[in-house]
Amino acid sequence: MSTYIFGHTTPDSDSIIGAISLSYLKNQLGEDTTPTRQGEINPETQFILDRFRFKAPELKTTYAKESVYLIDFMERSQSPKDIDEATVLGIVDHHKLGDLTTNSPLEMWVRPVGCSNTIVKQMFDYYGVEIPKNLAGIMMCAILSDTVMFKSPTCTKEDTKACKELAKIAEIEDYKSLGMEMFIVKSDVLNATTEELVLRDFKDFNMGGVKIGVGQLEVVDLSVFDNMKDDLFSAMRKIKDEGDRDTVLLLLTDIMQEGSQLLVVSDSLSKIERAFNVNLDNSEIWLPKVMSRKKQIIPFLEQQF
Repeated sequence: MSTYIFGHTTPDSDSIIGAISLSYLKNQLGEDTTPTRQGEINPETQFILDRFRFKAPELKTTYAKESVYLIDFMERSQSPKDIDEATVLGIVDHHKLGDLTTNSPLEMWVRPVGCSNTIVKQMFDYYGVEIPKNLAGIMMCAILSDTVMFKSPTCTKEDTKACKELAKIAEIEDYKSLGMEMFIVKSDVLNATTEELVLRDFKDFNMGGVKIGVGQLEVVDLSVFDNMKDDLFSAMRKIKDEGDRDTVLLLLTDIMQEGSQLLVVSDSLSKIERAFNVNLDNSEIWLPKVMSRKKQIIPFLEQQF
């Protein structure tokens, strides 16, 4: 019986490509694994998969009585509902320790780097397994995506090193140009509903007994949202109410200006203001140099909630 590998509920490029790359490595090491996904593929990820001729992992939302590896998350709120009925064999992640528990010891590859695929690259090196050209290409793209082309404060020397080595294997000289193509695709907000946009890169977190949802949209020009704010707020309110959330935040990140416009729908506005030491103006605020949900948003929310 195959072991399944998957990322968080609303998958991004790192979690989808991480499932593919980790599964390939495990299979080369003699395990029988299958990459899967918990949600729909976003436009950027589809662009990467098409560019290197990969099929998307199969959609699977139930894992009871299955053996699994988790990649790019270890939070219960980002897991399938039946995760407690699965056997977690291992976790590969670059986030803080989450609230998942296991009944037996497991393989853990957790590093303070900017991308899970950086860790998978280190695993390939550790085991001495050669990375195919097309696989190196999608892993390189995952690193460019998660580190916002090395601009994110989460980016480390290990990420840049891995990306350059993968680019060499993939025979791609101008990898930053490819990265910009990815972000142009990622900036397309006209072919989706506002609710789909809020949920495109969305994660739930349990903080102090309440559920906090944080979405992020990374674009090359923030002006694409100029005529969408009211609709975005409406979608956020709907997502908040339907999901019984205390707060829904949306980061509109401009990768050229290197900052984020924060939109807020919350029952705890004073806590949000204290978290970032700001006064909200019509439930939003510009946060200069803020580009990372993981490092610049979640820790400060946790201090308040």
